Amino acid sequence: MEVLCGASATNACPSGGVGIYNPGYWGMNIEKSKVYKVIMYIRSSDEVDLTVSLTSSDGLQNLAAYTITANKGDFAEWRKVEFDLQSSERNTNSRLQLTTTKNGIIWFDQVSVMPSDTYKGHSFRKDLASMLANLKPRFLKFPGGDYVMGNYLLNAFRWSETVGPWEERPGHFNDVWGYWTDDGLGFFEFLQLAEDLGACPVWVVNDGASRNEQVPSATIAAFVKDVVNGIEFARGGPETTWGSVRAAMGHPEPFQLYYISIGNQECSMQYYKEKYMKFYSAIKASYPDIKIISSCDRSSISPVNPADLYDVHVYTSSGDMFSKTRMFDNIPRSEPKVFVSEYAVTGNDAGRGTLVAALAEAAFLIGLERNSDVVDMASCAPLFVNDNDRRFNPDAIVFNSWQHYGCPNYWMLHFFKDSSGATLHPSTIQNYDQVAASAITWENSNDGNTYLKIKVVNFGNKAVNLNVSVTGLENGIQTFGSIKTVLTSGWLQDENSFQQPDKVVPAARPITNAGEQMGVVLDPYSLTSFDLLLDTTSTSKHPQFHSILHPSM
Repeated sequence: MEVLCGASATNACPSGGVGIYNPGYWGMNIEKSKVYKVIMYIRSSDEVDLTVSLTSSDGLQNLAAYTITANKGDFAEWRKVEFDLQSSERNTNSRLQLTTTKNGIIWFDQVSVMPSDTYKGHSFRKDLASMLANLKPRFLKFPGGDYVMGNYLLNAFRWSETVGPWEERPGHFNDVWGYWTDDGLGFFEFLQLAEDLGACPVWVVNDGASRNEQVPSATIAAFVKDVVNGIEFARGGPETTWGSVRAAMGHPEPFQLYYISIGNQECSMQYYKEKYMKFYSAIKASYPDIKIISSCDRSSISPVNPADLYDVHVYTSSGDMFSKTRMFDNIPRSEPKVFVSEYAVTGNDAGRGTLVAALAEAAFLIGLERNSDVVDMASCAPLFVNDNDRRFNPDAIVFNSWQHYGCPNYWMLHFFKDSSGATLHPSTIQNYDQVAASAITWENSNDGNTYLKIKVVNFGNKAVNLNVSVTGLENGIQTFGSIKTVLTSGWLQDENSFQQPDKVVPAARPITNAGEQMGVVLDPYSLTSFDLLLDTTSTSKHPQFHSILHPSM
């Protein structure tokens, strides 16, 4: 920052000084009485009298300020400056500005302002991370698909350049989505977030390919070594080369990394299978317990091209997504297992996250749940989107600087958050092709109660009267304590928004006729969960039973 004005009467700076500002990403949300940590590096051969402040977007409202003063030569070399700002007011569209009335040149680098109160103290926004935690995720796939590859390898995500001190990370241009990232959200932070969520990290590695280039298998050794080093960073002891880097970042204990995905849907690329085997062999040689995920489909997996899981992406219309509830019914029941790492309803009926899209995805997930002996994991995509830069729809969670809401598909996922670790039971739907259903028993960790959960999607435009018949149940259904939860709305294209964040959200109420034989009503275009409280005083908490759902006449 070169300041040409000064203290002389003929060339005096304005009383408020001159300088530079940064509004963050479409404005910063500054809350009253909250503390914000500021970090920056400064270098100057001149005297320094610098005011660092949080202001409104026009600079007229001052929320907090701190003054840095130094004699000539004090900042002759780069110096790190850290301090806190406590805001006296609230403004959801704020900026950070640096101003002075002193003539001279000041150099700045790595200027940052962060809330001091973040999710588990690890820099993630509490509101957004909490929304994710509320889904009880069992794994976190990162850092993405195309983001891993880049349009060109020059701009691919390189994990080793995203660890260590933040100010030493070079950053890179995300040429797929068109923005610069300083890689403050790097490999370490992804691993830390997964740990904070109680989720298994699933690392997608670059296998020497971008969207427009690829490295031949004969020269892939450096990429293979890089991935093995990355596993050492995550899992190696603090005495190892890369484990010591992790330990120096404040995490001496290893991360629980047991899943590696090789590439991003690249099976059709010329060198993929040859390169894949080099990664597979090197990883298994050093870490035999790691599960390797292939980008090829099941037909390409063999003893000479092995995999623990294979990756499937499903992007389609709502009607076709609903039909895919039986996508995995007839595949072989042997290894490798399926990882549906990306699925979403797209196209016109997806909108910005519609009810009908969420219901179609629910039916698809019911199909995955019924086939959980061969489908190991599934994750929606994308998970988050900033409302100011929506280039892909729909997304599960929408946010801006100070607000957030869940789209209908986010709330749909709540119906499945207790499925992992539950016991699946057979269920049959008779004579109705617009209904999909599954049944599990699960134990509520909060109250210790066990429930029989029957989930049903009605993908039709008319209400359906069903008779639910449960047979073979060793634990009786209690008269009181059962809950019916419904996700629906008045129109199948209804969406949530900042103005109406709760337009399409689940509604729960007690079930008054809970029992092994029930007559129930499914609303048009709805997802319904019947959580039936079981009497666990008898011998078995996980009975083997069969539920039959058929339209009542």
